[in-house]
Amino acid sequence: MADRLLTCEEIDEGKRIVESSPDCLLTPLLKDVHLLGMQVGGASDGDGRKVHLKLENMQTTGSFKIRGVTSQMTHLNKQENNDKEKKRKVVTMSAGNYGKAFAFACRKHQLDGTVAMPTTAPESREKIIKEFGCNVVRVPSHDLLKKVEELQAEGSTFLHPFDDINIIAGYASVGMEMVAQLGRKPDVVVVCCGGGGFLAGVSAGLRRIGCTDTKIYGVEPETANSMQRSKQQNSACQMPKAHSFAAGLAPQFAGTICYNHVRAYVEDIVVVDEGQIASATRHLCERGLFVEPSGAAAFAAVMFDKVAHIGGDVVIIITGGNVSPSELAHVFEKASS
Repeated sequence: MADRLLTCEEIDEGKRIVESSPDCLLTPLLKDVHLLGMQVGGASDGDGRKVHLKLENMQTTGSFKIRGVTSQMTHLNKQENNDKEKKRKVVTMSAGNYGKAFAFACRKHQLDGTVAMPTTAPESREKIIKEFGCNVVRVPSHDLLKKVEELQAEGSTFLHPFDDINIIAGYASVGMEMVAQLGRKPDVVVVCCGGGGFLAGVSAGLRRIGCTDTKIYGVEPETANSMQRSKQQNSACQMPKAHSFAAGLAPQFAGTICYNHVRAYVEDIVVVDEGQIASATRHLCERGLFVEPSGAAAFAAVMFDKVAHIGGDVVIIITGGNVSPSELAHVFEKASS
């Protein structure tokens, strides 16, 4: 099952679930941003490139994650399970944004949720998740799956934060939505990549609506490039020492289901360094967009010309805005000149 791709029916159902949910917003597409004074790499008025930003940082819970969680929860509620107490308990692992969306959904659906969180995640993430009523268990990154398995043994259902067919189906809605907003098929789409669920979903959604010529690029931190390595090795790989201050983009492995979609639909994976991510974050924030480092990585790739030979309509997805002022101050100190 892990080697299969989303079917057209699953993509369409994911889109229907997201569109019918009051928790998932139609986020803006900010068009032709160089007119707003934004740096978009080597683009100039005469080269025909128009860069557009899909603003998922303005989504419910501050990131795209609610789309996937909504899809997961819908399917969870459909499952036949006579053990009501077991169904009430759910567990996941997250450094922040998925955990926040998960906790939001748990409160809405009256589920007893627990988030296994790496010790490196900011305390602000833990505080927010607890405010939604979820339990948080702090463990080292290499022990996250072990903790999840312990809680599964105690009766919790595991909702994977990225390597899950239903979550990927929910994310496919972003690709279809932004094409409708643009009014034409984009030439290039640039997407940040952590475990790969969002990149997998967006690319599947684009292919579903006939964007076969659209070149799709994933972007990772250079110190957490598990998907790039997976493409090079032709299999989903582990990266135990993955790390980045853009914590949402630094899981210790690429998802297997995610990798299969990336292999099928994605042109290439490029990497950016932390100074470039910080500079992109600062650039966007100074122009009125509240963006976290993980959410700015794709913009950094275009800003610093990491994606070669791009032109025409370029859509960059800004994926999240969950960051505190103190964290932003630290990020700005890292910014390249």
